[in-house]
Amino acid sequence: MPDAVRLRLFLLDYRLAVCRLGPHHEVPEWAVGGAFSSVTRTSTELSVVCREEAVPDGIRRESGWRIFQVEGPLDFALTGILASIARPLAEAGVSLFAVSTFDTDYVMVRERDVEAAVRALRAVGHRVSASRSDVR
Repeated sequence: MPDAVRLRLFLLDYRLAVCRLGPHHEVPEWAVGGAFSSVTRTSTELSVVCREEAVPDGIRRESGWRIFQVEGPLDFALTGILASIARPLAEAGVSLFAVSTFDTDYVMVRERDVEAAVRALRAVGHRVSASRSDVR
């Protein structure tokens, strides 16, 4: 993807948690509700990204994430989508957690880093809106 191509991102209005369960756990009911959730199973873990308030006590988690949705759908032939987001965030000292779906990409940052992330993304020409409802 050439550097001249710019993306539109939407900062969605909720907090997420990234949770870790054992590789043989069943997908819990609390993991799949709400406007955004992602469940990934590997041979070593079951990772869940879901709304923070849905996670029961006692579950291993990292809370306090916010999520940017890349406007899509994105063609599978496109390259450099995540790099065009990750590079400016890394240069701004903002770590990320990425989730991809069939239609688009999502990039999570710590809530404390949202303002720095927005500045970094806008500085390289990406358009960032507070939520999809802000798009006219």
